[in-house]
Amino acid sequence: ELDILFVCLPNNVAAQATIAGLKRGMHVFCEKPPGMDVSDIEAVIETELKSPSLKLKYGFNHRYHDSVTETLRLIQSGELGEVINLRGVYGKSRIIPFSGGWRSKRELAGGGILLDQGIHMVDLMRLFCGEFVEVKSFISNSYWKHDVEDNAYAIMKDQKGRIAMLNSSATQWQHKFNLEISLTQGYIELHGILSGSKSYGEEKIVIGKRNEESDNGQMESKTIKFLQDNSWRDEIFEFADAVVNNKPIVSGTSKDALETMKLVFNIYADDNLWKEKYNIIKPN
Repeated sequence: ELDILFVCLPNNVAAQATIAGLKRGMHVFCEKPPGMDVSDIEAVIETELKSPSLKLKYGFNHRYHDSVTETLRLIQSGELGEVINLRGVYGKSRIIPFSGGWRSKRELAGGGILLDQGIHMVDLMRLFCGEFVEVKSFISNSYWKHDVEDNAYAIMKDQKGRIAMLNSSATQWQHKFNLEISLTQGYIELHGILSGSKSYGEEKIVIGKRNEESDNGQMESKTIKFLQDNSWRDEIFEFADAVVNNKPIVSGTSKDALETMKLVFNIYADDNLWKEKYNIIKPN
């Protein structure tokens, strides 16, 4: 008799396991991505709505990194004004990790580097801006030659007309996590992310305030380094608190999962060649 199910499975069975857990009366924590495609998470939500007393949370772990929580605090405080635009790069040197080759196979993964890793950056851009309503993209698998992408390039416009640019890459030989946010009164740069591989460098943010008297772009800035990764702990504690004390899921809801998956597949679908080659269905 189980109370809680953690789903840490390949994409082709993650949604099935999540649905099975909910149907058996379990609270479910599912790692990202929520499934192979948008229809997977829509099927999960249909089951979730039939069991409103159960908690369902998705593991968009980057939201719990200290650099991200501090950036979100700064944006929400208005200290640096309003967001103007974002530029993000998240990349590693291959699609296949040490844990196995299923990530490079479309029938098991549903997508490549964008769905597997870039989904974190897509989710953070949604976190900082809200929903994006227009997407332009190019998708490529020209280097590794798998039937999933090894690079995705996207330009996205949100509901307020703000632009976000993204490169999700499996040809980033020196692993990189970098997100630059321009605001009306300054900027925030997120560099590095603490991870199990330790390959993305130290985690830090650089904060600069706009100097209206300077016309040469020189500004004062400060750097904050984060030396510990408590993101897994904080993420699980929040889930446990929701279960034990019957609180709503705050971050990583099924709605978050659905909207992030829709954005990922809108990026896929905007490249007509990619869309036709792999029969990508554009989300509604």
